Amino acid sequence: MITVDAWLPGPLAEAPTEPTTVIARGRRVLLRTLLPSDLPHLAEWADDPLLDQMVGSELLHAFKHVYDKDPAFYEACLNDPTQVVLVIMAVRPTEPRWKKPLGLVRLFNIHLAEGYAFLETMLADPKAVRRGLGVEAGKLICAYGLDVLGLRRIEAKVYEYNTLSINSLTRHGFKQEGVLRKAGFYAGQHFDVLVFGILREELEEQRKKEV
Repeated sequence: MITVDAWLPGPLAEAPTEPTTVIARGRRVLLRTLLPSDLPHLAEWADDPLLDQMVGSELLHAFKHVYDKDPAFYEACLNDPTQVVLVIMAVRPTEPRWKKPLGLVRLFNIHLAEGYAFLETMLADPKAVRRGLGVEAGKLICAYGLDVLGLRRIEAKVYEYNTLSINSLTRHGFKQEGVLRKAGFYAGQHFDVLVFGILREELEEQRKKEV
């Protein structure tokens, strides 16, 4: 993981006009801080029915329905101590469209005293799905949770029909710990929500395998 004080210049990605901070860099994606100029992207993603169906992001729901896409949402995110919201960027864009943000990854409902938080990963570009980019972004923010926040446990919730996310979590060390029966709701139907979790020592073991 790399922490720097400003956007790294050069041909790696299109630099934003406002100052930002790269929080973590992987081989294919980097995570940077949220900017006011990202709000139009959030507005587009909040209206995407596929993202709503597969992720059901409470962050995007609040942006659209509570804040009515108002710019004040940026300050609210910035000043919320219970979450860390980061933007996913391609390190070396393979096509012009990937110079834009690929999506968001966040730790939310952070409980520092108890040492746990929830993970949400959202890829907004369909062409970025099934390429391992979301997985890498999730690993980077989990490492941030361990190294910077001192978390000992990270949880994730997934709709029962989101097999891509379920398989990804399972392959990377998360264990299914329970089922919230009919806790999800989409298009007039209720669905089960699966609860996954991973402990600090399990995350550390995963990181050792990838060195």
